[in-house]
Amino acid sequence: QVLVQPKKGEAELIDDVTDLVGKDVYVEADSKYEARIRNLNDELGGGINIHTVSRDTMITEDLIAMVSEGSIPLTIVDSDIARINKTYYNDLDITLPLSFEQRAAWAVAPDRAWLGDSINAWLNSDKPREEQAMLLKRYFEMSKNEPGGRYAFNGSRVTPFDHLFKQYAANYSWDWKLLASQAYVESKFDSTAVSWAGARGLMQIMPKTAKGYGQTAKSVMKNDVAIETALKLLKDLDKQLAAKVPDENERKKFVIAAYNSGIAHVYDAINLAKKYGLNPQKWDNNVAKAILWKSNPRYYKDPVVKYGYSRGRETFDYVNRVYRFYNKARIKA
Repeated sequence: QVLVQPKKGEAELIDDVTDLVGKDVYVEADSKYEARIRNLNDELGGGINIHTVSRDTMITEDLIAMVSEGSIPLTIVDSDIARINKTYYNDLDITLPLSFEQRAAWAVAPDRAWLGDSINAWLNSDKPREEQAMLLKRYFEMSKNEPGGRYAFNGSRVTPFDHLFKQYAANYSWDWKLLASQAYVESKFDSTAVSWAGARGLMQIMPKTAKGYGQTAKSVMKNDVAIETALKLLKDLDKQLAAKVPDENERKKFVIAAYNSGIAHVYDAINLAKKYGLNPQKWDNNVAKAILWKSNPRYYKDPVVKYGYSRGRETFDYVNRVYRFYNKARIKA
């Protein structure tokens, strides 16, 4: 288990467990993290301000995000969970261990020792080692954040590709500035971008999606193809959501969320919103709240949820980032 803290100057980082005395640490209630911090507090003679959070309303990933946002100062998670989440939140430090390494192993029945031997032999062969190295890099090392730094508008121009966004969006009755805002969040207008998950080009289209619209992974690296393919997808998502969200303007946020997470997870969030007294036809503070629940076992195991877990915070943040850029783009020519 490791401490999750904001990345600061070297002198400000907590690099010794004794420095936790007097600090506020937030952990899931009744979790192994609470047990560890209470034991550590006893070992140090007390003084750590331990705050527990209900596991029904928040999970480990929520607490990590809250440290990144500055809502809470510190939390504790397993090192593998910390590593994978650091690829989403580069402003975190996870270098201070709070426990000894805790090993994990496969177990087989006593009369199935041959199975254990077979697994060990397979794991020690070349192909699994190569796949493990690839998966380690993809999920635990490659940044999931949007590339580049802050975007500077150039005069009245919104993007380097205004002419393309205007040309193609007009054919699909879609606001070109909203489309451009998605492109910014997806790729920062980098036509050569390839994400950790394999999404490609200006609009970060997955190869499988490209194939569904008669394109290839290579062809969606071209800006005109990427833009038109994205518009076709947006049009289809809009059509599928029309019956559930009749208001055209309100529906746009649902469509953008579905572009990010897939429409199935948006359907689940709509169902959760309806069940728990939120407005299933409104995004902000309603279905947006329900999409966050999709990473909490209490909700993704709910009978109204058909498609299981999703990283709801990623979709929640995605819609917000698109609209932040859009609100700036709308004041341009």
